[in-house]
Amino acid sequence: MSQSSKTLIVGCGFSGAVIARTLAEHGRVVHIIDQRNHIGGNAHDFVNEHGIRVHQYGPHLFHTSNDKVVQWLSAFTDWLPYQHRVKALLSDGRYVTLPVNKETAEIVGCDRIIDVFFRPYTRKMWGVELEQLDPAILQRVPVRDDLNEFYFPNDTFQAMPKDGYTAMFQRMLDHPNIQLQLNKAFDKAVEGQYSHVFNSMPIDQYFDYCLGELPYRSVKFHHHTLPMPSILPAATVNFTHDQPYTRVTEWKKLPGHGEHPSHTTLTFEEPCDYKDNHMERYYPVKDLQGINLQRYQQYRDMVPAHMTFIGRCGLYAYLDMHQAISSALAAADNHLKGFAKAMPFGCCN
Repeated sequence: MSQSSKTLIVGCGFSGAVIARTLAEHGRVVHIIDQRNHIGGNAHDFVNEHGIRVHQYGPHLFHTSNDKVVQWLSAFTDWLPYQHRVKALLSDGRYVTLPVNKETAEIVGCDRIIDVFFRPYTRKMWGVELEQLDPAILQRVPVRDDLNEFYFPNDTFQAMPKDGYTAMFQRMLDHPNIQLQLNKAFDKAVEGQYSHVFNSMPIDQYFDYCLGELPYRSVKFHHHTLPMPSILPAATVNFTHDQPYTRVTEWKKLPGHGEHPSHTTLTFEEPCDYKDNHMERYYPVKDLQGINLQRYQQYRDMVPAHMTFIGRCGLYAYLDMHQAISSALAAADNHLKGFAKAMPFGCCN
């Protein structure tokens, strides 16, 4: 196989898998590697010994108003409609609705919303005080003046993959032009073997941190199975206390995630610095001064022409699943257009 027809993709999450499938369908031979032992990136799920489907890296709830993304994904999965509800556990044991709606505000008091919901969460999730964080992060979960109970009330499509995310990824990667290798870390020495590299590794790590590190927050996931048929009033409950955990998810509350009659599985989330969690990077830190973004932009300016950085760590941006898919489709399309122009007579085979 000639170099000009081979593409390397580093990372088998949404960004990498979407690009791999798109290029493969256009006749490109794709080699996709991942240093983990599974496909699906952070959306990876599995069925435990009780027949309960668990998302290994916390709940992934698909929601979007992007019809193009829904249409593309629907080639690889059927869907189970689902509108997510979240409750918050107050110090007195009461459960209230999140995002804060009119009823929650009346119970807690409008003047206490920030101190009850936002300030303790910010300390745990981001490791800083509320005033040190970019306000755009908090604006992702607005306070509402109605009685809405849904967590994503404005998205036109909300559903879960019928057979889970891992099965959906398996179908995405099932193409003769896709070669998959797990437990394989990226090595710069192989770059010359490919015409292009789509890289989802941390961009600062690729450049050996020559401009300094880009900070990330991480999460430790604690999975527990209890001999109880059910325990929570909603699929996800957020904690308002000052203890380490931010939230807990009960998987049986999600459609297609198991119906064991006497056991239920919960996952508790404990935020931390990524260096305290085996270098697992989940959330880029948006500081108020924008220093981290400036450093990322300096790294971005150093990216060689034969490489495109993708995904959260490559773009140093928080991406919901539908955003990662949309971004990956655009990156693949741009690459194919450029590749076609570079080939003799416009041939791209």
